[in-house]
Amino acid sequence: MLITPSVIFLLLFTLYPIARVFWMSLHQISVTQPWLGTPFVGLDNYKEVFQDTRFWHSTWFTLAFALITVVFEIVIGLFLAIIANKTFPFRGLVRAAILFPWVLPTVTNALTWRWMFNSDYGLFNGMLMEFGWIDKPINWLGDSNLAFVAVCTVAIWKTSSFMAIIILGGLQSIPNDIYEAANIDGANRLQSFFLLTLPLLRNVIMVALVLRTMHALQAFDLMFGLTQGGPGNTTESLPMYIHNIAFIDMEWGYGSALGVILFILIFAISAIYVKFLYDPD
Repeated sequence: MLITPSVIFLLLFTLYPIARVFWMSLHQISVTQPWLGTPFVGLDNYKEVFQDTRFWHSTWFTLAFALITVVFEIVIGLFLAIIANKTFPFRGLVRAAILFPWVLPTVTNALTWRWMFNSDYGLFNGMLMEFGWIDKPINWLGDSNLAFVAVCTVAIWKTSSFMAIIILGGLQSIPNDIYEAANIDGANRLQSFFLLTLPLLRNVIMVALVLRTMHALQAFDLMFGLTQGGPGNTTESLPMYIHNIAFIDMEWGYGSALGVILFILIFAISAIYVKFLYDPD
């Protein structure tokens, strides 16, 4: 009786939407052609997905984006957390500064960085030309490779602080006695870091990796605000492609199939993390 409200909440707002999307993925549903009804097509939508070159490109882009950003974010976040865990004047102010990029809305971040990357009046081109490092402005968001670098840079700048806050909580839970004992035994700082700090942070890092990877695989607002998926859909993430199919082209059946595949992809990667990183002891 006590858990009934929670169970009802999960059924209505979690399990039912998932089941509904899966049901829709087995039907042809076109909002622009309502006279066609919702005929059952079985796995035809999924067959079409795997023959869709735009799907494969958006998937590979999403995976590459998640891999690169998560690796850099965990390294930078660990570095920032170690600094924030030290005792020094104005430590609270430094911690607030570390958290600042994360609390800003992603769209606000994207638009701000878009102005800085602007080829005509952007900050980066202005600085590079002022120092004489370039002769003419660089079209940062008009080149597919540079646009990818720009998207990853903004994501790393924003989310490294999120990693830092999670890891900082783990660092503060480690007793200082352990380091004192290691110091007495002759361990230097580098040995203490690799033999004590990292193993004790294993579960914390796993949680940070799972949360951030799930967030990176669902990235939409950053690409939408920074590049609009361009140039030529080269920075279009899989969630952005799903949005375009479902809410621009109004193909709900095919869009649902894409959503189911994204759900399976995120679930599989999260399961791999838990399998190899989670330590119940």
